[in-house]
Amino acid sequence: MDLIDSHAHLTFPGLADRIDEVLENCDEAGVGRIITVGTTLADSRANVELAQRHPSHINAAAGIHPHETQAVAEADIEAIAELWDRPGVVGIGEIGLDYHYDFSEKAVQRSVFARQLAMAASRDLPLIIHCREAFDDTIPLLVDHGFFGRRVVFHCFTGTAEQESRVAEQGWRISFSGIVTFRKSTWLQEIARTYPADELMIETDSPYLSPVPVRAKTPNEPAYVAHTARFLANLRGEPYEAFVRQTTRNTQRFFRL
Repeated sequence: MDLIDSHAHLTFPGLADRIDEVLENCDEAGVGRIITVGTTLADSRANVELAQRHPSHINAAAGIHPHETQAVAEADIEAIAELWDRPGVVGIGEIGLDYHYDFSEKAVQRSVFARQLAMAASRDLPLIIHCREAFDDTIPLLVDHGFFGRRVVFHCFTGTAEQESRVAEQGWRISFSGIVTFRKSTWLQEIARTYPADELMIETDSPYLSPVPVRAKTPNEPAYVAHTARFLANLRGEPYEAFVRQTTRNTQRFFRL
């Protein structure tokens, strides 16, 4: 069974101009499917088109990233929602809040996030959440819009054990990126070591965050998710093949692939 990269940005520079090579590298690394995730309306449209051109390898998610919320109009959000009904679209995202950077005002981020949640509530699609230094606002907004116990993943998780517990209490899950392979990520490795096997998902967040042992390589690409998988299998004391089967099944169930 092949791996799935549950979160990548194939439309970004360094990947978009070499898709055929990226997919060939995936085949060689044993990565059978990629979920490419939108950040703006235009980017989401490009991801959906890419998934429709490569249905055997790629699925898409559509959403407005918190960094991109400052100039978003209601018509943009309505257009995003229309993409959720397109063939090949398996998720809503990347949406959420980011208080680490100030690319968009916090109030604007919350407004755009809440509007996307309101439109997503009636759809049976999973949410892909970006949350950085914003747990105290992100979790209540999700709960208030009816997402308790529904399919929600906090992607590229780098939070604390206490924050992971808060996510789990709502019936949601986290996803591990190449950050977990970094030498100084000991707190994250402890979370990953005992994380429930039937919820584990892995990602690259490419073109960013190349994992060890290819950390110096740019761009990161979906084939490199195999390095994260091997690291986590070793960390958890599991055979690599069994780990691949488990995480692939988990991702298939979560996104209903």
